[in-house]
Amino acid sequence: MAENYNKDISNNASKSTANANDENPHLPGCTCCKPNRRGFIKQLGAVGLGLGAAPSLVHGLSSLDPSAGNTNQSLSVSPGIPMDASHAPSDESVLASIKKSSTIKSGKAQHFTLLHTADIHGQLYVHDEFFLENGKPVYKRRGGMAHLKTMINEIRNENPGNTLVIDGGDCFQGSGVAALSQGKAIVPLINNIGYDLMLPGNWEVVYGKDLMMRDLGGYHAAKVCANMYHDIPGMACGESLYPPYWTANVAGVKIGFVGYNDPLTPKRQSPAYSYGIKFTDPAENAQKLIKYLRDYEQCSMVFLVTHMGLAQQVDLSNKSYVEGADYILGADTHERVRKPIEGKYSKVTEPGAFASFLGKLDIVVENGIVKEHHYELMDVDPAKYAADAEMEALVEQVRTPYKKQLDTVIGVTKTPLVRYYVLETPMDNMITDALMWKLKPDIALSNGFRFCPPLLPDPKTGKAEITEEYLWSMLPVDSEAKKAMVSGKQLWDWLEKELENVFAVDPAKRFGGWVVRFKGMEVNFTSGKPKGSRINWIKVKGKKLDLQKMYSIVACEREGDPVDTLCRLEKVQNPQKLDVTLHQIMKDYLKVNSPVAPKLEGRITCTDKPITLLSQLEGYDYDFR
Repeated sequence: MAENYNKDISNNASKSTANANDENPHLPGCTCCKPNRRGFIKQLGAVGLGLGAAPSLVHGLSSLDPSAGNTNQSLSVSPGIPMDASHAPSDESVLASIKKSSTIKSGKAQHFTLLHTADIHGQLYVHDEFFLENGKPVYKRRGGMAHLKTMINEIRNENPGNTLVIDGGDCFQGSGVAALSQGKAIVPLINNIGYDLMLPGNWEVVYGKDLMMRDLGGYHAAKVCANMYHDIPGMACGESLYPPYWTANVAGVKIGFVGYNDPLTPKRQSPAYSYGIKFTDPAENAQKLIKYLRDYEQCSMVFLVTHMGLAQQVDLSNKSYVEGADYILGADTHERVRKPIEGKYSKVTEPGAFASFLGKLDIVVENGIVKEHHYELMDVDPAKYAADAEMEALVEQVRTPYKKQLDTVIGVTKTPLVRYYVLETPMDNMITDALMWKLKPDIALSNGFRFCPPLLPDPKTGKAEITEEYLWSMLPVDSEAKKAMVSGKQLWDWLEKELENVFAVDPAKRFGGWVVRFKGMEVNFTSGKPKGSRINWIKVKGKKLDLQKMYSIVACEREGDPVDTLCRLEKVQNPQKLDVTLHQIMKDYLKVNSPVAPKLEGRITCTDKPITLLSQLEGYDYDFR
């Protein structure tokens, strides 16, 4: 059965890819050329006029779904399920009914399953993972590619032939093995699991366009992305890097997927990483593609697979141009959505990070009608799912060339190294402590990364070894340190921009990272104030910031930035590279200062947010835990 399933999906993927390329040769393109889009516009012209009607799946657990396409249909409700959502059955009872459904057993109804991972970041092994229980941090052992494979196989075997496995991006960057192999070592692991569909994430570009396409090209799974285009004259300029959509036939229905990477990628990362790629906003083609899938491809359900961050994805779910998309399967901010977030037009999920979690969506279809649906975020618990022996051997095989280097112990910590908080983290406090110790600027900066699982001291010894492998997880790019001089006024204005990146009222303007981290400076702000006026006060080395004074700052060099730009801070004076990398600084610091004990210190405080803030998203029924 599995063999036939893979063959069917593979054949369907090939057909869909060909169709996508033939019918959509030029989606909105780049500025360096003007692609011929007449064929695509002609194809979609009738769609824009509303010609044709796709089969629609009506959701029986709520009022008529505005994304269902044909709003003139009568609402169909499965027997015994109340219309009032406030009296809807619990998730557990819905899942139990799916498993016990007599209509499924008799063949009258069909059941398909979507499994969703994202932001694995090259994490190969079981690791410490952070949870919030009763308002307090709790750590548990989770993840591991060998355990993830067993878990996926067990679930796939529960519904063979009708289960699709999807990854939402940021897969082959974020660990030592990933970085040292430039992503290549992760490819056979993903292929061994047997994914069906892959989306490039914002960090897939880190090795440059050519290597990104080589690594993604090595995946057996279909690739999809509707907003990444070639942007080099003479090299297919204006054409899509990947097919914009993919379709599959499961449980007797056809479903479609449209992919979107974060359009802010070139600004969030070092600009050089995205050279030769143009990113566009989903607003440019989402409505056309969704209508195309429903009206021409005759898809009964449409899913957006996105890597844009939870706040942006929830915002996207409220845009009229995504009407017709049933779910947004999101990624990027490592959020753990345990109950789909209800937008106006689509539901939104996000499945955590580091292979610690697996999103599972079950849908029961009878005569083209969704009778039941159930979503849950499942822990990849090694105590529940034994390691797959084949994957264990493969992980060791791809890691062997780097084993000696990665196993080297470079330091010891006595407190947990954590990076989940939005404002300040113990992990980045340690990094900026090291920069200050080594280079002695007025202010040391660390970008608001979200990489890296926690590292918990052994309860018996009270200590945890920091290895080079863990260093690569903390700092997956070994950037060169750079120093410059800035005025107090520049510093203030720059921090206002950085806070806008995190707390912008318009979610589409929020970058995916958290607040920039630092040493040597104290900042107090109010997140709810208007753009440009959030900061209440700044102190440098205990003294009020002098707007006219010049201060020395150290941060990492971003490839492709102008010489006089440092950490997105423009027009700095006397910029100079320091001929030392962040990795070397960390090794030197830990060698002298171990054991370290970083903790939250209140380097940045917010009048309307706790220091332990864990998410940017507000105003919805969602808590990170």
